[in-house]
Amino acid sequence: MTFSFSHLTSALALAAGLAVAPMMAHAAESDGIVVYNAQHETLTQAWADGFTKETGIKVTIRNGSDMQFANQIVQEGAASPADVYLTENSPGMALVDANKLFAPVDAATLAQVPETFKAADGNWVGVAARSTVFAYDKTKLKEADLPKSLLDLADPKWKGRWGASPAGADFQAIVSALLELKGEDATRAWLKAMKENASFYKGNSVAMKAVNAGETEGAVIYHYYWFGDQAKTGENSKNVSLHYFKNQDPGAFVSISGGGVLASSQHQKEAQAFLKWITGKGGQAVLRDGNSFEYAVGNGEASNPKLVPLSDLQAPKVEPSKLNSKKVTDLMTEAGLI
Repeated sequence: MTFSFSHLTSALALAAGLAVAPMMAHAAESDGIVVYNAQHETLTQAWADGFTKETGIKVTIRNGSDMQFANQIVQEGAASPADVYLTENSPGMALVDANKLFAPVDAATLAQVPETFKAADGNWVGVAARSTVFAYDKTKLKEADLPKSLLDLADPKWKGRWGASPAGADFQAIVSALLELKGEDATRAWLKAMKENASFYKGNSVAMKAVNAGETEGAVIYHYYWFGDQAKTGENSKNVSLHYFKNQDPGAFVSISGGGVLASSQHQKEAQAFLKWITGKGGQAVLRDGNSFEYAVGNGEASNPKLVPLSDLQAPKVEPSKLNSKKVTDLMTEAGLI
């Protein structure tokens, strides 16, 4: 069989093409940024779509939970494929920051958000916020009957009358604030009483449905579950009203959803641009105009007009980097709550 020079050239070209194809595919996969997302999927997708439309930068979203991703990032270390980490609550951000795995947030991005809604060290920034509320059965309770403080729910008179979702990151963030504000002894005592007094549900929406159905008189949840249901059919919240504790009470805690750029990111410029976009006018407008019903946190940026204004919530001042997820889980485990 005769093998000409032209055959050899063609064979070499084919081999080269086969070798290059996987490299090109890998390059295509690595275009843009990867976001470890623990925020609501629809909200982050809206942010990603808006950012990509404006900048042309592709955003790949991997969805999970706050502490799942926080622990994963710590395990992955410098080998993490993530460029950006977004959370619903700040304890996950604090854990990653404590392990020195964040790059400093660009100064221009930090300038877009008030001091209250960002880490003191400038390594992560708030992207949205949610308020603690007591969702109550308005057919059974009048305003005069409501607890004046979150701490009042430890009273024996509330035994069997309220509920929560203790296994969730949302409630654990609330307990983190209680720990920071009132100390370990008071938190331990409150959790012990909670074990005696409260019913436990799997998720804030399930807890709210239980209130609506008359299974329990109230539940400690975040505000947006009620607003979200009201914006749909209202069938799971028609008998429910929201009580805001205010007065710098632990029950008035406003939890910060955070965003940070991983120090190991190979796409620092693009990742920082994404964080700047979601804390800027474009990203905060998604909160104002969309149906997530989370609070906007950007300087001068308005939240959804249906929400009680942030300035009226009288939230306690809590340094987000001090919210201790491990201590909270230890105390909740000790109390038999998780």
